[in-house]
Amino acid sequence: MQLDDLYRRVIMDHYKNPRNRGTMNDDAVTINLNNPTCGDRISLQLVVEDGKVTDAKFTGEGCSISMSSASMMTEAVKGQTFEAALEMAERFSSLMKGESVEFEELEDIEALSGVNKFPARIKCATLAWNALRKGIESRN
Repeated sequence: MQLDDLYRRVIMDHYKNPRNRGTMNDDAVTINLNNPTCGDRISLQLVVEDGKVTDAKFTGEGCSISMSSASMMTEAVKGQTFEAALEMAERFSSLMKGESVEFEELEDIEALSGVNKFPARIKCATLAWNALRKGIESRN
């Protein structure tokens, strides 16, 4: 199996079987973002306690790239400090720029590395990560 095929399978697995899809109680920080270019929408909910993301869930509609990226991101940031989560978001941004980046926290994220070959899709992949940044910044 070629690497591109493996990456496609990982992306489709997160799209068809999203992790952390759903909503939480009113104590969660809620960030709503959309990508008007293609119609992707996300509502990200974060439970933050003592400078950590203790839980993350999302709902929304969009392409396989945006929804699988949200699934991967919520998996990766649970239990992370604000600083670690923001650093992860920066590494993801670098990945979207075509830079070589590794994600020890969740290797599945690397499956999105091919998105940088399609500039119009980068906004799809970064939507959830931008919501994460806004959510953390609202708590700092």
